[in-house]
Amino acid sequence: MGFSEAQEELVLRSWKAMKSDSESTALKFFLRIFEIAPGAKQMFSFLRDAGDAPLEKHPKLKAHAVTVFVMACESATQLRSTGDVKVREATLKRLGATHARAGVADAHFEVVKTALLDTIRDAVPDMWTPEMKAAWEEAYDQLAAVIKEEMKNAAAAEEQTKNAATAAEETTNAAAAEEETTNAAAAVDAS
Repeated sequence: MGFSEAQEELVLRSWKAMKSDSESTALKFFLRIFEIAPGAKQMFSFLRDAGDAPLEKHPKLKAHAVTVFVMACESATQLRSTGDVKVREATLKRLGATHARAGVADAHFEVVKTALLDTIRDAVPDMWTPEMKAAWEEAYDQLAAVIKEEMKNAAAAEEQTKNAATAAEETTNAAAAEEETTNAAAAVDAS
């Protein structure tokens, strides 16, 4: 599905209203993710040892939240003009690999989508309409689809690496076994 001019306008207008407070809004976004799915905290290495410290005070969470939220919103604002999700290729590859390693599944994307929509609704309540919700849903779905594709690519690359390592190990083992057999035969011949 394409991203209409009306959807673009709704996303642009709401992002413009949120942008000045993006740091606070981004943190609320991640706190909402953890409210919906408390176990998601374990997917973030920097939060595993956070102890009892309040998440809203965690400096790495705040920085990560801002990066993710701004990237998602900026990507959404460019959908119509570019025709697709615009995030640097290296960033997408890293996102795909990181999400694949963390075991992110479709259900996780749905949690993030719900949290994002809730956060935007709360950030711009006077602007929030069913049409705006649909625009942000479409934008998020397109970004999630690109990340999922990169996750598949990362998983395939990981599998190729494992297969190559297994093949190399098998070749090494076969060569060692052949050498061992040759040495044993030479020892028998010598006696």
